[in-house]
Amino acid sequence: MSAPKKVVLAYSGGLDTSIILKWLQTEYGCEVVTFTADLGQGEELEPARQKAELLGIKPENIYIEDIREEFVRDFVFPMFRANAQYEGLYLLGTSIARPLISKRLVEIAEATGADAVAHGATGKGNDQVRFELAAYALNPDIKVIAPWREWDLTSRTKLLEFAEANQIPIAKDKRGEAPFSVDANLLHTSSEGKVLEDPADMAPDYVYQRTVHPEDAPDHPEFIEIGFEKGDAVSINGEAMSPATILTKLNEYGGKHGIGRLDLVEGRFVGMKSRGIYETPGGTILLEAHRGIESITMDRGAMHLKDQLMPQYAELIYNGFWYSPEREMLQAAIDKSQEHVTGTVRVKLYKGLASTVGRWSDHSLYSEEHVTFEDDAGAYDQKDAAGFIQLNALRLKLLAARDKRLSK
Repeated sequence: MSAPKKVVLAYSGGLDTSIILKWLQTEYGCEVVTFTADLGQGEELEPARQKAELLGIKPENIYIEDIREEFVRDFVFPMFRANAQYEGLYLLGTSIARPLISKRLVEIAEATGADAVAHGATGKGNDQVRFELAAYALNPDIKVIAPWREWDLTSRTKLLEFAEANQIPIAKDKRGEAPFSVDANLLHTSSEGKVLEDPADMAPDYVYQRTVHPEDAPDHPEFIEIGFEKGDAVSINGEAMSPATILTKLNEYGGKHGIGRLDLVEGRFVGMKSRGIYETPGGTILLEAHRGIESITMDRGAMHLKDQLMPQYAELIYNGFWYSPEREMLQAAIDKSQEHVTGTVRVKLYKGLASTVGRWSDHSLYSEEHVTFEDDAGAYDQKDAAGFIQLNALRLKLLAARDKRLSK
């Protein structure tokens, strides 16, 4: 790969990406453009601008953007229409943010005339795959630089020495090893590494940042009502809200009640197992409510087929194939299934659990007169069940008769 002339760097303003910024300048002698995304990680982003300027980045080459609404509307909500969970548990909070970051990196590269993008993902993890597959899907000619796969800064000591040699400010709390690493956005917080690497050891309480311990949550339940239109949440307790505002509010409810904690050992795309602590308070409530409204508005056949498709859809997102044709094909099928997923769900929040306790909809398929234990006034003739059972039993009876004959 020829040396890039201008690089757009996914820049957090932290020590690692600041070192990457300076390394790009010294290694390639190239111009650097920084992109810092507000995905709802809960950090002040202005220091990233100040740090970039301190490291010699021109003001016009510093991009700081609030993309929370786009993140929830165009990435999180489509994923939740599928009830996507990787390996049956993980709500894909990190995975779903990467295609949006890559999209903006590529767009900024085009706008600024840059010929490369760069990220700070390591060579052991999934994020390198997600960033780069997305970038190549959007621009097959883009160059991608992954410093962690190239440089010789293979220890914390070497990183700090590089920072000091290049006048990169080092916060006092960054001189020692962090007890674990954190990735955060509006959907979740992910913690892994260091103190969490032994899956036999229970995670320390200080790892959890968004949720109170369920045992310390309020002793009285709280009830909320979430309104849906075509599979997407549109209101809480009757108040219409934007997608990002809804997720923010659900995070507040979930955090207060200790909802959404997950201690998971997962299979990374690159082949190894890893242990992570995830907190997805609002997403956990949203998943429960979405399944609640689907239960009365979706046909059984469509729902069961969607549940069969979900693991494949979730794996595509986890592995970085958001912009693949197969994900888009599955999305079209999932979105079709959501045409009547409209109505309201009442959810009980209590001691780490979100439970559907009521649901109603003008699009409901639920017929009380058909399922009642009381007189149904002729809505359903129970004698019809006999023929239904006999037809379904026919092949089983033939199998049993053959087996009985052959066993003699």
